[in-house]
Amino acid sequence: MNPANTALWYIESHLARPLTLDEIAGASGVSRFHLVRAFGAASGLSVMRYVRARRLTKAARALAAGAPDILSLALDADYGSHEAFTRAFRDHFGVTPEVVRNAACLDRLKLQEPLLMESSPLDQLKPPRFETGKAMLVAGIGDRIDHQNNGAGIPGQWQQFNQKRGDVPNRVGILSYGVCCNGDDSGNFDYIAGVEVSDFSDLPREFARVRIPEQKYAVFTHDEHVSTIRRTVNTIWNHWLPVSGFKAADAPNFERYDEKFNPLTGNGGLEIWIPVRE
Repeated sequence: MNPANTALWYIESHLARPLTLDEIAGASGVSRFHLVRAFGAASGLSVMRYVRARRLTKAARALAAGAPDILSLALDADYGSHEAFTRAFRDHFGVTPEVVRNAACLDRLKLQEPLLMESSPLDQLKPPRFETGKAMLVAGIGDRIDHQNNGAGIPGQWQQFNQKRGDVPNRVGILSYGVCCNGDDSGNFDYIAGVEVSDFSDLPREFARVRIPEQKYAVFTHDEHVSTIRRTVNTIWNHWLPVSGFKAADAPNFERYDEKFNPLTGNGGLEIWIPVRE
């Protein structure tokens, strides 16, 4: 397990709650000392500096969009007061939160975007099984993924979805799905973290939706920590598929998470369903 990758996933999927270095190190399976060295070597940043920068960046985006209550943003960013948040914000960006809100602009701010997790190919990929997947409807939290960041913000989508899961009407079963769809020629695509539903008629507008047709799939098992999923996906598309005798079908591909997957730790494994045709 790569501790820097695991720490990145844990941070991005837990930004909305208090975090400590000991907690992040524990989730990564290493000591504080080990994590500080590993994370610094991989990113050039300290662990908690990255946490602060990500939280302040999210707050800056909310302020530029007109967020009226700075104290609420301060508390969400794990600062105990308006004054403590303002000091940290000014130290990081060089301006106060009020200036950013009044300007409604982020052009001059040095924002901290999510860091990419390692995606080097696997030395060995377990052979897939083949299944005909049923047609289904999936609803959840959606976002457009830019090919340049290659999904670095997806853990944050799952964090949002897990907070709103109970608000999705007409849910079917207990499985969760991470659906990639509506790709373009530049490599951008929509990602929806969600669940299967029986229909969209009562779905609130805040939720994205996608129809998945009946389709033949190559199904791969990813048993490692979820932070290493990019390595498996890279290996499938760039190494397995070109020599498999199959072609990718023009249909959504998705991750499927069952009850064994623990969204708090990222352990438990998942399946990757790739639509294929002869």
